[in-house]
This record gives sequence, C-alpha cells and structure tokens, in this order.
Amino acid sequence: MIRKLLMSTLWGFMALAVSAQVFAQDDVNEKRQKLMKGQSAANKAIKAAASSKDYATIEAKAKDLMGSADMIVSSFPAGSSTGKTKAKSAIWKKSDEFANDAKQLGKVAGELAAAAKAGNDGEIAVKMKEIGAACSSCHKAFRAKNYSK
Repeated sequence: MIRKLLMSTLWGFMALAVSAQVFAQDDVNEKRQKLMKGQSAANKAIKAAASSKDYATIEAKAKDLMGSADMIVSSFPAGSSTGKTKAKSAIWKKSDEFANDAKQLGKVAGELAAAAKAGNDGEIAVKMKEIGAACSSCHKAFRAKNYSK
C-alpha cells in the first residue's frame, strides 16, 4: 500500500515537472512573439509616419525598435526551440551571427531616430530601407515559414 502511494506520488511529481516545462516553454514563445509583433507594429507606424513627415513618431518608434532589438537575443534562450515557434535551430548554432543581426537592427534604428530628430528625409528613407533589409536578412536565416510541431 505504501509502495503504491509512493509510486503514485512519484508519477505525480514527474507529470508536474514535465507540464511545468511545457508551460514555461509556451511562456517564452509567447513573450518573444509579443516582442516581434511589437517590432512589426513599430515598423508599420514608422512607414505611416514617414509618409506624413511625422518626425516625432518616427523618432519614438525607432527608439522602440532600438530598445526591443536589445531584447531579441535574450528572447531565445537555449532549449526554447520547441512549442509554437518559427525559430530555426540556426539561432543557437550561429548565435554570434544572430546576435550581430540583432545588434545591427538596434544600431540602424538609433540612426533612424537621429535622422528623424534632424528632420532629414533622405537619411530617414535610407535607414528605413536598412531596417527592412536587417529584418528580412534575419528572418531568412533564422525564421522558419511554419511553426514547429
């Protein structure tokens, strides 16, 4: 009787441990998806503001991108390649390249913010293209088309 109770307790703790890991993984994926959706929204706001020469919004949203770029690498901790994610294994295999891409996005976003503060339309256009290229390059190398299973 005691043996059955101990075995049941052991199985219960094992199930709890496994489910806790699954929930933690889902939480990591949800947080980074929220981060990336925020970057997408900032990018869209920048494009809309550029067409109306709303420099204050461009500057603010570029600073948002700059800040979120600093959080990209930490949003992909080791072991977070399962669950609902489009992250390719290359993120962890080529972590230096991934980190450099995130750093580049932050750098260009800072330069865009400075161009917006100066009201420099030509430089804003250049930096917007560079941000688009940085996002596309990173997504091509490190983002799968479909969610993992």
